[in-house]
Amino acid sequence: MFEVFVPGRLCLFGEHSDWAGAWRSVQSDLEPGYCLVTGTDQGLHATVEPTTAVVEITSLLPDGTLAGPERIPADAAALDAAARRGGFFSYAAGVAAEVALRHRVGGLRLTLRGDLPMGKGLSSSAALCVLVARAFSRAYGLGLGPRDEMDLAYAGERRAGSECGRMDQVCAFGRRPVWLRFDGPDLALETLEPGGPFALLIVDLKRGKDTRRILKDLNACFPTTPGPVARGVREALGPRNADLLARARAALCAGDAAALGAQMTEAQARFDELVSPACPELRAPRLHEVLASAAVRELTFGGKGVGSQGDGCAQVVARGPGERDRLVRQLEAEFHVSSLPLTLAPGGAA
Repeated sequence: MFEVFVPGRLCLFGEHSDWAGAWRSVQSDLEPGYCLVTGTDQGLHATVEPTTAVVEITSLLPDGTLAGPERIPADAAALDAAARRGGFFSYAAGVAAEVALRHRVGGLRLTLRGDLPMGKGLSSSAALCVLVARAFSRAYGLGLGPRDEMDLAYAGERRAGSECGRMDQVCAFGRRPVWLRFDGPDLALETLEPGGPFALLIVDLKRGKDTRRILKDLNACFPTTPGPVARGVREALGPRNADLLARARAALCAGDAAALGAQMTEAQARFDELVSPACPELRAPRLHEVLASAAVRELTFGGKGVGSQGDGCAQVVARGPGERDRLVRQLEAEFHVSSLPLTLAPGGAA
């Protein structure tokens, strides 16, 4: 029996460009995708125990409720069927099916707990998928590195019916910032060192969003779908994204919090103009209400949506730790939201 931890993933810039860049496999004149991401302080923990015949999963959710236990025979066919029929643990079953197909393994008993909000754009599903891959690797001595865990997690989530890209699974690299380039099937990544401290705040908007609907509607704009809306989505996730990401990377490495915040505001404006018209889930009234608030204007350098966007979470670059503390209190009082602080700094935890 042993413990495993995987953090969530915060997409600082470049949401949706991971799967958009993958379309270059069939349409080479599209732009590669670029993302700048980091791990969160929050995440998923699991107590893991090898078993012989079943994959058993139980999860204590952040609100205190219990999901499971769900028991699935530890063979590829049964795990694949569980992944494809959906349900709370379908992504975990998809990863377990991938492991069973690629490696000689038995089962696992996973008892999950964590403080990572679900369905808020912080990759709780990807964290679970990476955690399952890591648990199998440690239990059966598979020797998987972060790139291997990412591959299994991505394949398992796709097996369960998600149209996700390959960005979310970068939570396998821990809390450090990572630069990603997506060119068809090829993924290049580089870990980065922030040039100074950044006092970020993730704001749980306490609303819902349909990530599968968002992914379905935006994928429908590729690779050559006609019309101004589809062309706008491809422009935003392609050349516009490449330009902004180069500047955001430079700001992060230089420790320029003011520039990074301003670039987040720019990114949100571009997203609202060119991407949001493709899906009603992206109208996100609560996100825009919070970003336009007097507290955010006074205490931050700027901000934007998180993950697939929608009314899941917002992220802002506070003017400093003290301003961040004030912002937490003001947003909770005005909007009844909850907030998660995140500090990026040189020599940060991996």
